[in-house]
Amino acid sequence: MRRFLRPGHDPVRERLKRDLFQFNKTVEHGFPHQPSALGYSPFLHLMAIGTRSGAIKLYGAPGVEFMGLHEENNTVMQIHFIPDQCQLVTLLDDNSLHLWSLKQHSGASELREEHRFTLKGPPGSPPSATQITAVLPHSSREVLYLGTESGSIFVVELPSFRVLEDRTITSEAVLQRVPEDYCNRRSCELVEALREHPKNPDQILIGYSRGLIVLWDLQNNKVTHHFLGSQQLENLYWQRDGSKFISCHYDGSYTQWPVSSDNRQPEPLENVVPYGPFPCKAISKIYWQTTKNGLPYIIFQGGMPRASYGDRHSISVVHGSQQTAFDFTSRVIDFFIIFSSEPTAEFDDPSAMVVLAEEELVVIDLKSAGWPAVHPPYLASLHCSAITCSHHVSNIPLKLWERIISAGSKQNVHYSNMPWPIDGGTNIAPDPPQRDLLLTGHEDGTVRFWDASGVCLHLLYKLSTVRVFLTDADPNDNMNTLGEDEWPPLRKVGTFDPYSDDPRLGIQKIYLCKYSGYLAVAGTAGQVLVMELNDEDAEHVVDHAEADLLQDQEGYRWKGHEKLKTRDGPVRFEAGFQPFVLVQCQPPAVVTSLALHSEWKLVAFGTSHGFGLFDHQQKRLVFVKCTLHPSDQLALEGPLSRVKSLKKSLRQSFRRIRRSRVSSRKRRGGGGNVQEANAKFDQDALQEMELAPVQRKIEARSAEDSFTGFVRTLYFKKHLLSSEHCSRHCPSLWAGTNGGTVYAFCLRVPPAERRMDEPVRAEQAKEIQLMHRAPVVGILVLDGRSTPLPEPLEVAHDLSKSPDMQGSHQLLVVSEEQFKVFTLPKVSSKLKLKLTALEGCRVRKVTVANFGSCKTDDYSENDLAVLTNLGDIQIISLPFLKLQIRYPCIRKEDVSGIASCVFTKYGQGFYLISPSEFERFSLSTKWLVEPRCIVDVPEVSSNNHVHTRSGMENSAVLPGTGMCSSDALKADLHCLGSLLCLTLCFPEVLKEIQSTLEGGRG
Repeated sequence: MRRFLRPGHDPVRERLKRDLFQFNKTVEHGFPHQPSALGYSPFLHLMAIGTRSGAIKLYGAPGVEFMGLHEENNTVMQIHFIPDQCQLVTLLDDNSLHLWSLKQHSGASELREEHRFTLKGPPGSPPSATQITAVLPHSSREVLYLGTESGSIFVVELPSFRVLEDRTITSEAVLQRVPEDYCNRRSCELVEALREHPKNPDQILIGYSRGLIVLWDLQNNKVTHHFLGSQQLENLYWQRDGSKFISCHYDGSYTQWPVSSDNRQPEPLENVVPYGPFPCKAISKIYWQTTKNGLPYIIFQGGMPRASYGDRHSISVVHGSQQTAFDFTSRVIDFFIIFSSEPTAEFDDPSAMVVLAEEELVVIDLKSAGWPAVHPPYLASLHCSAITCSHHVSNIPLKLWERIISAGSKQNVHYSNMPWPIDGGTNIAPDPPQRDLLLTGHEDGTVRFWDASGVCLHLLYKLSTVRVFLTDADPNDNMNTLGEDEWPPLRKVGTFDPYSDDPRLGIQKIYLCKYSGYLAVAGTAGQVLVMELNDEDAEHVVDHAEADLLQDQEGYRWKGHEKLKTRDGPVRFEAGFQPFVLVQCQPPAVVTSLALHSEWKLVAFGTSHGFGLFDHQQKRLVFVKCTLHPSDQLALEGPLSRVKSLKKSLRQSFRRIRRSRVSSRKRRGGGGNVQEANAKFDQDALQEMELAPVQRKIEARSAEDSFTGFVRTLYFKKHLLSSEHCSRHCPSLWAGTNGGTVYAFCLRVPPAERRMDEPVRAEQAKEIQLMHRAPVVGILVLDGRSTPLPEPLEVAHDLSKSPDMQGSHQLLVVSEEQFKVFTLPKVSSKLKLKLTALEGCRVRKVTVANFGSCKTDDYSENDLAVLTNLGDIQIISLPFLKLQIRYPCIRKEDVSGIASCVFTKYGQGFYLISPSEFERFSLSTKWLVEPRCIVDVPEVSSNNHVHTRSGMENSAVLPGTGMCSSDALKADLHCLGSLLCLTLCFPEVLKEIQSTLEGGRG
């Protein structure tokens, strides 16, 4: 059938497409979703985070990132680095162990899973007999000690995970040296903690949940000391010299125990309940860090009084008379202390505390006065307030970049100046070719500016719009203010705060002009703020204007939320972007589209009721246009209203079903003779003509469908446009609605010398109604060279060629179902691509992207990057609308991920894979931002001299080969076998080898 035949491929174009397009998911920005485990290697200076979905992520110096994923997708329960190795072990909730290694490949390090293992007990034994509760990688790097729920400790060999049954430590063997009366009162129960003696690797400390602690001699397989605790044990920690250890307990206490050289029964040195005497929560982890001044750092998690502070997530730091309980807004998963790891060091001298909470990573500087937080260069808590929108700006001018950084640095004065303490590995990725910004709008009315140039998404500056409005919370409130006598001494830390004072503050649209420094943001309650960048703090009055989009039409009544109340008089703003005018839409519905033209000093905004144009230089409203259909009652209810027109929705659903049934009966109707005649005609016609590709039947949308007046897109451009009065090049504003209507307005902008004296005028020039009435999601004008018109001020800054204003211009209208090209100025149809009819999908996002060739710098082209409701990304050529390539990107079930996607100007994109993480992807062969790093391993030899090797092998490296001993042995055996085969099959080869060796001796 000719309808299924494709036209022949152009080999030149196919080769060019390979040079232009390539899909890669490159890096995940933000904070891991649902973290469940934390690990740290003081040897590599690397941190590992595991998640509930089975992901494991390693972080070092900024730009050093590795990621692995367990095939089982089970929760990662524990992470342990093998001492002095580039290896780590993970324990999952299915009781499986996994060995991971960092290995070199193509000049960079990669994280690979080497082995997996599940501990199995004897036949008939209960699951608890082998359920792992504690893991201890021994300093010999040869074995793992695995504590279980049954109280037994199994020993497995590394890297093979072979169980060494003869070295198993059973609870019966332990109880032989424990007093009989204690054994009768308490069984061992599960192993809670395993700790190796810091000075004697032949001894390990074993802690059981009922409170029993024993020191086990690995050489003689016996208990040398036992410590009888009376409270349920939570954790253990050795002091640096091995003379004492600390145990922490379920009742909120910790105990210090001495370890003597003789076999005397040790008594606890002290038992402390830090926040007693009332019942307290468990202390789940504790550190005792020695210092040169003699005062130790005692750091512990939990221990708060249950009655008053049982819901707090805290970690307390005590140093002499200083004591602070750091209060986190989400549950603490785990924490570790960075201290001196040199074996010859006499003291710990802790420098930083790293805390993994459920929603953020917090690092505390323990060296500086007041113990301030350290500003993280990565793992940013993107969702500190829920993300509501995002906006990407490429190639930021250096001057604007420096001004934004300067404004952000003034906000970060309360952060520590210490360098980032997790600094393992080396970032070998090339420097970013340009400066890129990712702006995220949040539910609490803030906009955050992120450095999206490289692998690390780093916060530069935070803008808050709250000061313009009256809310329940005072912006000057300080959550960290403490009374002098307050106990416990709580101090709130971290940035995660999911609660918004008012949901109407939420940011819905952002538009930044990188050339002028103007910023427009719009919110949930119809507020539109126009701002400019100021390098100093300022106090001024924000001008107000209202835009009545209903234009006093009768019969409409807004049922949604009220507008936000504004502050009267001058408002003080910090250095950075400061609002100077507020436009309030009426009704105060969500702003659905926003456009800013800095050269003309105009801002356009749209809601579900219509759109308007505002002159922010003269601070006057130019015009408003109501797009509301008489049946659009749902548009008057607002997103926050609980009243929904269920009857109307059901009526519309039944109408669609009735229409589809009627149309299907019409298609089935007709006599058999007619069908036979049509079949014969089709068969004859196939031989004479080529039919169009198979198209799906698309039902035209009714004008009565809800939200037809919803304004989806606004677009400023200067081009040739004809109206009833003239045909000339003029500024214009285009608007597209949910009902498939496109409005075009001619604008008369006075020249600069009369800009403040004469008003901007507008007249409607065109109105286009698409026949299929699908929502309009994009509008684009192409110049005489079929090139998209440049951005405002782009030509003035010599960053773009002047557009061809002499040739025929074209208008591209992108709806959810098709792409359609019109000629200008008469707006007549020229070309279209029916995406839904051909592909069965709908357009969700569309942008123009510039794709450069990876083979030459002389060639680049502009194409459309399109994201569909199926999660596919399609690249479509301009101006001929030919599909170039299609990539699966997002799961079609991930509706929020598809809705959050934002494209860049150079063929990259971001979308939310969780509330706290952006997945970054690239469609271009030329623009690729991905981690590329290497870990240089300081190898510790037997004489304690440290040297560096750049390799990630499991075994010792043979001198001069760069190969580990096991790999070298395999290679030698392989070469020996090959040589033997050659000499047997070809005797002359043996003679040649012999002569070569003899010649070498000579």
